[in-house]
Amino acid sequence: MEEARLRMEHELQRARAQGYAAVKLIHGYGSSGVGGALRTELQKELRLAVQRASLRASIAGEDWRISDETTWALLKNFPEWKQDPDLGKNNRGITIVVF
Repeated sequence: MEEARLRMEHELQRARAQGYAAVKLIHGYGSSGVGGALRTELQKELRLAVQRASLRASIAGEDWRISDETTWALLKNFPEWKQDPDLGKNNRGITIVVF
């Protein structure tokens, strides 16, 4: 779990340094079919980062839809994200991270 958390932090820092405004984090849903521990822990870390204001937003895959307020704000600023194939698909294996 710690290795995954560190890898996520490293990749997010790298994306931010390269100038990305947002990225799609693919963490998977878990092999049990009920949502894995990795997904839960990584999303928890992302929510804490939002609370600490080191990230602007974290949008879980099940919330990645036009009717979600945070998603809509991102789509207004970056309309190219409307082409994302996971938009509106309730994909619990992803999280959108906004810097």
